[in-house]
Amino acid sequence: MDGRNLFETRTTYRLIRLEYGLGLVIAAAFFLIHLDEVRWLPAIGLFAYIDLIGYIPGAIAYHRSTSKRIHRAYYVLYNVMHSLVTQTLVVLAWIWLWGPEWALLVIPIHLFGDRALFGNFLKPFALDFEPVAHPAYSRFTDQFDATQAARPGPADGVAGVATASRQPQSG
Repeated sequence: MDGRNLFETRTTYRLIRLEYGLGLVIAAAFFLIHLDEVRWLPAIGLFAYIDLIGYIPGAIAYHRSTSKRIHRAYYVLYNVMHSLVTQTLVVLAWIWLWGPEWALLVIPIHLFGDRALFGNFLKPFALDFEPVAHPAYSRFTDQFDATQAARPGPADGVAGVATASRQPQSG
């Protein structure tokens, strides 16, 4: 939300996913428009390698673990491979070595799809590798929601705007 409140509300989380969804639609549209120019072997490889390195090893370790505690290296692999910074560097290196091509669009399609469609962002060490609600966060959101419901303010959600029908009548 901001630098002092490092969490998202349900609404801001949906809005962030919507922004990535727009990026996904744009990247997918360019990919589809140029489908006849896509080299499929690089496209499949570039799409898959992100999860082959960054997700699958951690998911296997997580599901095999009885405690669901896995080494931090799996989180680092996930975060590095699913980083827009890392993948931008991969795209730039590819362009430098072999030139630009439409197959490179599978990288933003993968990352934007993960964020927009599945709600997957980078993984903090303190949470399970797979999405599981943390008890402390569940308590926090319950308390936050209750505080917001009890907070006085205009019903239309616009701070500082009062309608004539809500103003007290004198006299």
